[in-house]
Amino acid sequence: MKTIDIINETYSALSANKARSGLTMLGIVIGIASVIAMVSIGNGAKVAIQSSIEGLGSNLLTILPGIVQPGRGIVSSGRGTAQTLKNEDIDIVKNIDGVTAVSPEVSRRFQVVAAGNNTNTTITGATPDYLTVHNITVSNGSFISDANQRGIGRQAVLGATVATDLFADEDPLGKTIRINKINFSVIGVLEKKGGAGFSGPDDMIFVPLSTMQKILSGVDYLSILAVSVTDKNNMAEVKDLTTNALLDKHNVDEADFSIISQEDILGTLTTVIDTFTLFLAAIASISLLVGGIGIMNMMLTTVTERTREIGLRKAIGAKRRDINLQFLSEAVTLTFIGGVLGIALGWLISFIVTSTGIIATQVSFSSVLLAFGVSAGIGIIFGYYPARRAAMLNPIDALRYE
Repeated sequence: MKTIDIINETYSALSANKARSGLTMLGIVIGIASVIAMVSIGNGAKVAIQSSIEGLGSNLLTILPGIVQPGRGIVSSGRGTAQTLKNEDIDIVKNIDGVTAVSPEVSRRFQVVAAGNNTNTTITGATPDYLTVHNITVSNGSFISDANQRGIGRQAVLGATVATDLFADEDPLGKTIRINKINFSVIGVLEKKGGAGFSGPDDMIFVPLSTMQKILSGVDYLSILAVSVTDKNNMAEVKDLTTNALLDKHNVDEADFSIISQEDILGTLTTVIDTFTLFLAAIASISLLVGGIGIMNMMLTTVTERTREIGLRKAIGAKRRDINLQFLSEAVTLTFIGGVLGIALGWLISFIVTSTGIIATQVSFSSVLLAFGVSAGIGIIFGYYPARRAAMLNPIDALRYE
């Protein structure tokens, strides 16, 4: 049987009942579109998380007080309340080879009042190195200076969101805000950064570290030490050197602190996203199975309806292979067309999700190839039994079929 004959017969058979053929393909279309959409959303989420983590700072190591154990959290105490990181640790970490800058921080939540407005937000005691370590830019005014730090000054720098909450469209520079009933002068506003990990700078107010420790919080320890490493390839080495240096400084055998790198955070979140994406894609794939069963059901019905035609073809010399190939080509064509339409629909869904601004989806070429492969595979797998059943019909019995 020639290829052109198979194509013509396939077209004639499928177009004879367009409504049934279209409904049969619908399960494949929905399944393929769902898988592509879920994978593209997962890829987009992964890229968004990676950008968010990298936005925290360049080559960042985060030193937290207390001991972090997987699945158990911080054993000694929570972030910001453990007292194992001291000001003396700052110079120890600064002198480690491969460290570019160190940002010691103390964070607390306070009620802030200004110009008749108030908000409850995070106040962070910081030093000038905060800008370098966390990759932050000042849009208006200036940041905390060494002079502010030495003089235990009452200066404040506002995150973009806090500035809007407190002053709306007014310029906050030079204005006074009250933090925990203490007046501070606004000297700068940060450029809007967007979501960045666990606590973004947009919703924070920055004051000199010395002021936070001695006036606002009354503590002599640190909530966090953020470390910028010179070379990303030396992150592991710097992490080990920092661990050993702090162990010696604290004179302990077991670490009373934890060091987390960007790779640690990114690796964990990427694993979670990949697992979640795979789970969603697996659920979406159920519709592919339903679509495959629908194709098998249609092909079995077609074999029954065309029994006399099959008998006639065999009577004039058609071989089992020809009958088998004819019906199998019809099943594969159905799934192939459904696969193409499903890819187009999945791409459209991804585009719509991106257009809404919820997340920037990414349709990968591998997911498109996978969709083609799956659609062809479904056609072969679920079309084989009906095709084989047609090929095995006895020509005499088929001709007598009513």
